Amino acid sequence: MKDGKIEKRTLGKSGIEVPVVSVGLWAIGGDQWGPTEDQESLNVIDRALELGVNFFDTADVYGGGHSEELLGQAMKGRRDQFIVATKIGWMNFNDQRGCSAYDTPEKLVAGVETNLRRLETDYIDIIQYHVDFQEPSMEAVVEGFQKLQEDGKIRGYGVSTSNFDYLQAFNQDNKASTLQIDYSILHRFPENDIFPYCQEKNLGILVRGPLAMGILTGKFTPDTRFPEGDFRQRWHENEDEYQVFLADLERVDQLRPLAEDRTLAQLALQFAITHPAVTCVIPGAKTVRQLEENIAAAKHPPLSASEQAHIDQVVPQGGGRKIWPA
Repeated sequence: MKDGKIEKRTLGKSGIEVPVVSVGLWAIGGDQWGPTEDQESLNVIDRALELGVNFFDTADVYGGGHSEELLGQAMKGRRDQFIVATKIGWMNFNDQRGCSAYDTPEKLVAGVETNLRRLETDYIDIIQYHVDFQEPSMEAVVEGFQKLQEDGKIRGYGVSTSNFDYLQAFNQDNKASTLQIDYSILHRFPENDIFPYCQEKNLGILVRGPLAMGILTGKFTPDTRFPEGDFRQRWHENEDEYQVFLADLERVDQLRPLAEDRTLAQLALQFAITHPAVTCVIPGAKTVRQLEENIAAAKHPPLSASEQAHIDQVVPQGGGRKIWPA
């Protein structure tokens, strides 16, 4: 952060500049991260704008469209102050066929029109394909995205995945602008192949999961229990996942010496934005307090060489584990 302003970086070939710490809106959908209050969610969006953060990432399936609708409500009368990324792909996915509902470009275009209606806008800055593996609709989806871009309905498009082969297939003509990917201190696989590829192809990277589903906040213990409706309940219901959770908590304890002048969450966000391939992180925030803590990470100086070396001892470069749902 320079002169009190949060640093901005360019989101790949789209040319759109976004704050290095932005906002993910999965949780405000209200159906997978425990209870939420719509007014508090709107307060989070308002406060983000006040702090100079205007980039928000959502999806059609977050709360069955509720997340998009809340963002649309927040944007009324001031659309020009917002940069919006959303996603499409999982709605009405055909599990038997292993195929999305968007098997023609026309169906994809019609699908994005529903995103636009929920957002109450006539354009989307970045649209992303949410399906994280290659399936039969991929080429139709890409063609539909390109048609939407030609028509001015979107400014750029990308994909959300951690699968390198799929990313290369999706971007085979090198016209995609972005990749959304899970990346954190606990999950460093993208450093091996995907980040260098994105740098070569000028793909902006939106990092989801920089706090590893909250594990890297340092607030969880072996006895932590998650509320009804929070998908993280499975970490206790499944013994294998519980053992992985305990191992992650041990790694978090090894990181605590680095959090003397900042929170562990801020350390985790700094780690992600320190990588030169990363454009921005999009942590979620259900309260204004969480949002302010996240954005404050951009105020701290970059990680020092000794701090980075400490992290490398806890989780080596390119190592770690995949964090569900990565």
